[in-house]
Formats: sequence, structure tokens, C-alpha cells
Amino acid sequence: MIGFIAASVLLAAAASSIVLVDETEFVIVERLGQIVAVYDTAESRGLHFKWPWPFGVARRFDSRVQLFDPPGREIFTRDKKNITVETFVCWRIAQSAAQGPESSTTPVARFFRSLGSHEAGAARLESRIRSIVATRVGQLDMSDLLRVQDSESGPSENKAGVLEDLSHEIREQLQRGNADGEDLLERMGIEIVDARVKRINFPLGNQQAVFERMKSERQKIADRYRSAGLAESTVIKSHADRQHAELIAKADADAERIRGEAEAEATSILNQAHAADPEFYRLQRTLDAYRKILNDKTTLVLSASSSMLKLLTDGVPNDVNIPNKNPMPKDQ
Repeated sequence: MIGFIAASVLLAAAASSIVLVDETEFVIVERLGQIVAVYDTAESRGLHFKWPWPFGVARRFDSRVQLFDPPGREIFTRDKKNITVETFVCWRIAQSAAQGPESSTTPVARFFRSLGSHEAGAARLESRIRSIVATRVGQLDMSDLLRVQDSESGPSENKAGVLEDLSHEIREQLQRGNADGEDLLERMGIEIVDARVKRINFPLGNQQAVFERMKSERQKIADRYRSAGLAESTVIKSHADRQHAELIAKADADAERIRGEAEAEATSILNQAHAADPEFYRLQRTLDAYRKILNDKTTLVLSASSSMLKLLTDGVPNDVNIPNKNPMPKDQ
């Protein structure tokens, strides 16, 4: 039994003496509270050994890039406008250039002594970036942050925008660290990969009022365009009505002229026909008069010298040449 316990203890001690360093992590080995080895380079990946626990302790840290995305914070601009600024920071524990003899001076060792964990590093970055953003945004007006040249086009290819300049300043100040000139890499072993302003928005309490004002402005623009369209429509309709009236007047004038020429020609033809046989014309006019005034209920009172009575009593005079409507064929 004692032998089994001793074997188990030896096996556990041997297992705790093995340090396997993965490619995604840095490892610090402590012996009685002192850092004796740091594995933070590409050459140090693999299998290593240390004193068994509790004399030797291996502390592991993620070497990959960490994304810190804090919630937005309300900040006042220089012109006392309240806005919400959202930022993000990509950071990681810096890697040593080569495995050196002084393990306590490596970035991961500085990170372990100053912060101890990634959560503490994120908290330190959050306080730092909040201070930087509040100070820098407080130096700008709202119009500077939201200035655009053309809402229909994208950002300029040759000139950085306001937010790009602001993000660049945040990265520089964040990496610079404190006012003594000692940056984050020297103090805490942290390397800032990227830091940017993700979004600028209005607080929830002000968004509705801003949206209403934007809608009102767009409505004014729409009304202005609509008024201009109605004015242009009126001009086009007036021009079309004038052209319509001119065309109708010209068509009426042409119709009157053609009608007058036709009536003149008809009158000329009729005069020629009357001049060819006046007696026949007079007889035709008399018969037309009979046709208009005589019917079953007509009573005429005529004098004895009336030409109409003479035609009824004496008939057609012999000197009137009545054309034959159905002439006989010449061969009959």
C-alpha cells in the first residue's frame, strides 16, 4: 500500500514536471515564487521540464490577438453636444525577439507582474481608452465629427476622414502610455495592434428628436422639389395650351378659308347654270316653293296675276326646256 502511494506521488510529481508549450500561448515557469523560465518565442514551442508542483508552477497566457469591444459611452463635444462613441481595441502580449538570459525582462513577464491576467489587461485598456476618447472628442465640435462632402459618394481616396484621424490619434496615445514617455510595451508588455472608433451615434433619449428633425428637413427638401416640379409643370402645361390654341386657331382659319372657297366655287357653278336657262331656273324655284308650302292642310289665297297660280292653272310654258332625266337610247 505504501509502495502504491509512493508510486502515485512520484507519477504525479513527474507529470507536473512536464511543461508542454502550445503555439497559441506563452508560458512562464516559477520556482518558489521566482521566474526562472519564459517560453514566448517560436523556438521555445514544445516540451520542457520544471520542478514538480508545488515548487515549480507554470503560468499560461494566450498569445493570440485579443479583441476588446467595450460598450459605447456618452461624451460631450466642445460645443456641448451629447453623443455616444463606440470603440474597439485589438491587443496582444508582445513576443520576445529571441530567448534571452533575463527571463524577467520579457514582455510576458512584465505583463504577468503588472496585470496578471487578460481580464486585468482589458480593464486597464478600457480606463485608458475612455480617458483618451473623452479628451480628444471634447476638443472637437459635433460638426467636425459628422462633416461629409457628399452624402452620395464614399470617403475620399487621397484624404483621411475625421474618424480615421481620430482613430490614429487614439492608437498613438494608447500605445504611448503615461506622460513619462514609457509606453505599454515597456510597462506592461502589451502591444496595441489596432484601435479605432467603431461608431458615433446619438444617445437613445435624443435619437427620436434627431430623427424627427431629420424627417422635417427631408420633408422641407421634398416640398421644395415638389414646388419646383409644380411650377415646371405649370409652365409646360401653359406652353402646351398655347400651342394647342394656336393649332386650333390655324385649323379653324384654314377650315373657314376652304369653306369660303368651296362656297364661292359652288355659287359660281350655280350662277353659270342659272345663266344657261333662266326660265328653267325660275320654274325650279317655283316648284321648290310648292314643295315647301303645300301639303294636305295648306290653304293658299293667290291673286289672279300670281305666277304661282298661273303655273298651277296653265301648266309649264312651252318655252321652258325641261331636260329629260331618262333619255331614250339613240338606236331606238
